[in-house]
Amino acid sequence: MKATLRVRMSTHDGHYGGHLVDGARLLQLFGDVATELCIRSGGDEGLFRAYEFVEFLRPVRAGDYLEAEGEIVGWGRTSIKMEFVARKVIAAAPTTGESAGNFLPEAEVVARARGTCVIPESVRRWDGRPLPCVITAAIVGAETTREQNPHLPITAEEIGEEARRCTEAGASVIHLHVRDERGGPSQDTERFRAAIRAIRARTDIIIQTSTGGAVGMSVDERCGPLALRGSDAPEMATLNVGSINFGDEIFANPAPLVEEVARRIRAAGATPEIELYDAGHLDIAAELLKRGIITPPLHFQLVLGVRGAMGPSARNLDFLVGALPARSTWGVAGIGRHQFPLADLSILGGGNVRVGLEDNIYLEKGVLAEGSAPLVARAAEMIRARGRTVASVAEARTLLLKT
Repeated sequence: MKATLRVRMSTHDGHYGGHLVDGARLLQLFGDVATELCIRSGGDEGLFRAYEFVEFLRPVRAGDYLEAEGEIVGWGRTSIKMEFVARKVIAAAPTTGESAGNFLPEAEVVARARGTCVIPESVRRWDGRPLPCVITAAIVGAETTREQNPHLPITAEEIGEEARRCTEAGASVIHLHVRDERGGPSQDTERFRAAIRAIRARTDIIIQTSTGGAVGMSVDERCGPLALRGSDAPEMATLNVGSINFGDEIFANPAPLVEEVARRIRAAGATPEIELYDAGHLDIAAELLKRGIITPPLHFQLVLGVRGAMGPSARNLDFLVGALPARSTWGVAGIGRHQFPLADLSILGGGNVRVGLEDNIYLEKGVLAEGSAPLVARAAEMIRARGRTVASVAEARTLLLKT
């Protein structure tokens, strides 16, 4: 949650020679932003308990316009951790003229701070803390090989064991691909049946099957897991709504194929997870929603960092999240080294996270992850460090599945 305040420094704010503004005025701005965040998150102004650090980086003078921004970065039982930044967007230019000012093409950071506010339980009117964070474990994928990471599960029993480990580490959804006897990508119905039975023999985690499969597969191949029924049927399935360049290949999702996959997901009684790799996919999803091909409530996975699609930046993530339909749930899948930085942004923004060997084979630089479970455990640590709770399987069912 963020809040922004823009104000002009008046001559009354000039405290020192040359109309230099006292640093206390900047702290007052941060306090006003913190008050807004407290009201939005708990219905009360709260109390500013302490600053952990404050940095004054550039001079501020009367006539300057400042933009003060605050963001909630952690939650306690009654405390709220916040980070602040003040930027100069217009600079007074007294040497040019008494009333002259210059709009700055790039805002200048003039101060930063971190602090903690408290809203006592006795005055808190509502709990604005984010919902529990769902961790999806993408444990197999279609591209990762055992040559890249020897801990990749291939057989049904290996997949079942990895799903169990991921559940114990904090995952509540398994994003599932399967492989053939040579380790290549497969969407074979019976291979999915075997993997799903192996998972459900060990854990009650939500199973979400891929309908993307691998580049070049037909719609019938891709929808192999959707033929499963009864106790073998997946609770969720992915719906890729648009085509993209995928590395050196093309991941083709023409409109007729997308509509057919959506129809089959609905017929299977599964909840679709709508995969967005690029900005234009938002418009495609909106059209599908308008035509009733997909129906609310909707859950989106924002996949950032695929070579040929939308890049893994905070700006791109903010844009996608801001354009999602109202009351949608969403998560982020960052590719490669972007997995954990994007997961952290999603955690802060109230979203969910996806980790696993499908998207990233390293626990840290140069250190191979010994399966997806260590990646799940790292994500769970990050969630708790930000003051959120890790969603249980039961909570994930309530948050994600259509009833």
